Amino acid sequence: MLRIARLLTALTLLYSTASTAAGYQIETMADGLDHPWSIAWLPDGRVLVTERAGRLRIIEHGALLEAAVDGVPDVLTVSQGGLFEALPDPDFATDPWLYLSFAHGSRDANATRVIRARLVGNALVDHQLLFTASPAKDTPVHFGGRMAFLGDTTLLIGLGDGFDFRERAQRLDNHFGKIVRIHRDGSIPTDNPFVGVDDALPEIWSFGHRNIQGLLVDPESNRIWAHEHGPRGGDEINLLHAGGNYGWPVATFGIDYSGARISPFSSRPGMLDSVHHWTPSIAPSGMTLYRGALFPEWRGRLLVSALAARHARVLTIDGESVTEDRIILGEIGERLRDIRTGPDGAVWVLTDANPGKVLRLTPSS
Repeated sequence: MLRIARLLTALTLLYSTASTAAGYQIETMADGLDHPWSIAWLPDGRVLVTERAGRLRIIEHGALLEAAVDGVPDVLTVSQGGLFEALPDPDFATDPWLYLSFAHGSRDANATRVIRARLVGNALVDHQLLFTASPAKDTPVHFGGRMAFLGDTTLLIGLGDGFDFRERAQRLDNHFGKIVRIHRDGSIPTDNPFVGVDDALPEIWSFGHRNIQGLLVDPESNRIWAHEHGPRGGDEINLLHAGGNYGWPVATFGIDYSGARISPFSSRPGMLDSVHHWTPSIAPSGMTLYRGALFPEWRGRLLVSALAARHARVLTIDGESVTEDRIILGEIGERLRDIRTGPDGAVWVLTDANPGKVLRLTPSS
């Protein structure tokens, strides 16, 4: 027993030393979570954390509340399914709408769904269905699920290709491998790029994606960044443009899990190239563009958490190019599901485990 205690102490010391040498210290804000998936802040300082198992949790005054939020809709938790993002409305302070993305249905007929509900106390009320991906699929994987508000308060929703339906990512009559844009009430903006196009779904905003896992809007530049999983290789960072075709599966740096070639092309005319890609795959998950004050060396850089690689990346951006790709948080040694910038400039990270943790990074000095 004493030997185990000494080993744990040594590992904790190593973890702390590695973090300090990198210029940050790591504080555990909450643990015991079941595969936490996303994190967000409310105007009053409360922190929202989703658990893929279908629970919405709140951290208040630095402590995780024991009771989960009531009123979360039924969620499909088979395979990669679950509760994904909880995103506060831009006007939450005056009208407390919360937007939830999650897997809906059954193993044999499932889809990504988005609802909104008002958060009143510790309960969701006044539920409204906004979007359900179509058609339903019989593969409970590649749901996407990330969301982001544009400056005009329309909502972007990232979707996956369902794994077995990758060819449909190039067609505009379905939601596989798409990003869609809707109003906050679920209606479709009339200036979407495919409104009025024959055989195209008018909510589609971009296409040719595999499985969107990171999505953000930079309020300083109005640029829209996304990343998506490749298969074996070919994870991508993309700058998004309305109506853009991002290539999957016609243009990719990845190969199939069997080792077979998916496409001979990594670039094609009429398709937008990625800004950056990873081969072999790191399985990017969350993403934040750091604009805080606590880490001036990270300001203006993309921070990307990774599942398979069990670390995070700091990407230096110059125009539309990535000029440096640096590893951080490797000392944690766990799959990382999300990374976000808190209101005070601290960086928050979720570990993808059961039990999973909420971690907070501040400068070591």
